[in-house]
Amino acid sequence: MSKSAHIAFIGLGQMGMPMALNLLKAGYDVVGFDLSSEALQALAERGGRIAASAVDAMSGSDVIITMLSNGKIVQSVLLEGDAFRQAPKSALLLEMSSSAPEETRSLAAKVSGHLRVVDAPVSGGVKRAVEGSLALMAGGSEADFEAAKPILGAMSAKIFHCGPVGTGHAMKAINNYVSGAGVIAAVEAVLLGRAFGLDEAKVVDVLNSSSGKNNATEVKMNQFILSGTFGSGFALGLMAKDIRTAANLSTSLGLSQPGLTQTADLWDDAARTLGGAVDHTRFYDYLKRQGD
Repeated sequence: MSKSAHIAFIGLGQMGMPMALNLLKAGYDVVGFDLSSEALQALAERGGRIAASAVDAMSGSDVIITMLSNGKIVQSVLLEGDAFRQAPKSALLLEMSSSAPEETRSLAAKVSGHLRVVDAPVSGGVKRAVEGSLALMAGGSEADFEAAKPILGAMSAKIFHCGPVGTGHAMKAINNYVSGAGVIAAVEAVLLGRAFGLDEAKVVDVLNSSSGKNNATEVKMNQFILSGTFGSGFALGLMAKDIRTAANLSTSLGLSQPGLTQTADLWDDAARTLGGAVDHTRFYDYLKRQGD
């Protein structure tokens, strides 16, 4: 896809905004839409064009990128009134939201014949979105993936083609299950150590120098949890949703995976207890309450 491509970017939140800005830095023409007027103003101030609606953004765009909260919102934006048909025939849809793989395949079936679809969710958080160093998991045909690669490369340093449409979102859910399980293990380890009289920071230091090291111990415990900042930029409700997506996928495939089920149940309860809008590193507060 050449730099002359017109890109509609729908969803300029904490992750979407830096991703859209990286496309601008790479020389692409970006027209954005978001329900937040502040986000639209911020994009305009950085050289992007803004649209009055998602439909207006899609009109005439060679590429549509959706970075929204879930697949149901994506479907409502694209399908209501056949809005996706405002884009030229054979335009490329990059569905980068955290959606369920079954929803993605359903959406692709509904828009096929007019749009080419690649699901391409990301992992890495706000800092890596700003840096352009996200990990990106893509699902789609070889031809559509190759067409999308130059655009994805402006937002991500690590791009993995996982298979046909839907496999990107399946991989994202699987990844977040492992991430969420790692948070549970790290927080419980720190709370266990503290109860025995160990210094919490010392527990983290030893884990990070030993076989217990994981993403939570490396980039979350000291930086966001023990520091008390709780500012990773990823909401607890979104983590719970992604892990539940993995659990639902497992059930639909007839698998019995008690570890996944229990992890999903814990994150769902944490979201109910603390509220889904809080940072996911607040899971520490949830588990701490269980032991008090």
